[in-house]
Amino acid sequence: MGETIRFLLDGQVQEVRDVDPTRTVLQHLRGDLRRTGTKEGCAEGDCGSCTVLVGEPEGQGVAWRAVNSCIQFLPMLHGKALMTVESLAREDALHPVQQAMVDKHGSQCGFCTPGIVMSLYAKAVAAKGTDAPPAEVLAGNLCRCTGYGPILEVARAVQAEAAPDLAADLAGLGDGAMLDLTYDDPVCGVTRRWLAPRSLDQLAQAVQAHPDATIVAGATDVGLWVTKLRKPLKALIDIGQIAELKRIETLDGAVRIGAGVRYVDAMETLSGLYPELGAMMRRLGSTQVRNSGTIGGNIANGSPIGDMPPALIAAGATLVLNRGGARRQLPLEAFFVEYGQQDRRPGELVEAVIVPTPQAGLIFKVFKLSKRFDQDISAVCAAFALTLEDGVVASARIAFGGMAGTPKRATACETALVGQAWTDATVEAAMAALDTDFTPLSDMRASAAYRSLAARNMLRKAFIETTQPGVDARVEPESAHG
Repeated sequence: MGETIRFLLDGQVQEVRDVDPTRTVLQHLRGDLRRTGTKEGCAEGDCGSCTVLVGEPEGQGVAWRAVNSCIQFLPMLHGKALMTVESLAREDALHPVQQAMVDKHGSQCGFCTPGIVMSLYAKAVAAKGTDAPPAEVLAGNLCRCTGYGPILEVARAVQAEAAPDLAADLAGLGDGAMLDLTYDDPVCGVTRRWLAPRSLDQLAQAVQAHPDATIVAGATDVGLWVTKLRKPLKALIDIGQIAELKRIETLDGAVRIGAGVRYVDAMETLSGLYPELGAMMRRLGSTQVRNSGTIGGNIANGSPIGDMPPALIAAGATLVLNRGGARRQLPLEAFFVEYGQQDRRPGELVEAVIVPTPQAGLIFKVFKLSKRFDQDISAVCAAFALTLEDGVVASARIAFGGMAGTPKRATACETALVGQAWTDATVEAAMAALDTDFTPLSDMRASAAYRSLAARNMLRKAFIETTQPGVDARVEPESAHG
């Protein structure tokens, strides 16, 4: 049992023994189970051809999520339920979602179709992250043939139908109840290389005992280390079994978000506090990525182009670190030392992030600039938290991603603003100060000059939108003007 992964596939218990812990769910489906309906397109969680549904206990029921199976490691299925495109048809009859794809010509070459069907089915059964317009739910499913018009027609059609809900039947052995498939040994887990602690204390012990181990949350980054970089990972520690890390708690003047909280579960809370942050999060990855990726994982990864740190830094967030049960807190901006280096001691892990409740009158803006509107990595991401008193800037916290080797505050820009009237002249001076704060690099996403200009214009955009209520300072595409 200590080396056995157990999960439910179409309501039937599957057991997998002695597996390489970095074998993906997609590889197992196509290679071992011969479920070849699920496709490999990009192997990096971008195209959605490999979309499957994973169910796990939540309250008295089962919560289903559409995820990218190409970057989910097989041990992450332990104790959960799985559905693939082969799960939908019954007695040689297509599911209504599948039939609608046929009737409305939503498929041409067909390669991406199974993943699209699974995303549409997820919406039909109100799976997590699907309470959004069809185009947003489907943003993680790429199709080179159809132009998406017929697929969106399918999405609208199946919403109007009473699509049979197979999910409850497939969550357990015929009675809709998830089985309690837990590890016998909560620390040793599946193999010597995959550790699966069941509590925060066990996690802290495991990280201290294996300081070089890779911590796996949603695997939206770590999965690519394996599928793209072919990076050998000697030991992995899965935090997916730890309830304490999945909690969102309300504190006095703040909320505490555990490091294992997925984007999809944090969006409602963060959107309620900072609506513009919620709007940005809906562009952060796809439904499948937000259903897997975690807030803490994005921070711990330390990427200079991660979208959450700039917003959380501007909000004044505090990071909670845990080393063998000993905790310390530090401002989030202090965690990022330089490219590839964080203020994290050996054996120390990210436990939570504490986000302050915004004070009355706070102006909070978040802007994400990328080549593609949905599901793209930012060239520049900026967040502005300002307070004004009688037209004068009383406080300013401004942070950028993509402008330096780490997410970083624009301290010279802040200094140029605080104590000055919130006017065009002040903003011009603060824009110039950004050249002191950052010396950006040129790469495949943008040149240094473009980034510098974009950063300046983001500050001007914040000024325009705060001084001209109701104005969204977005440049319209040329086609809008004929």
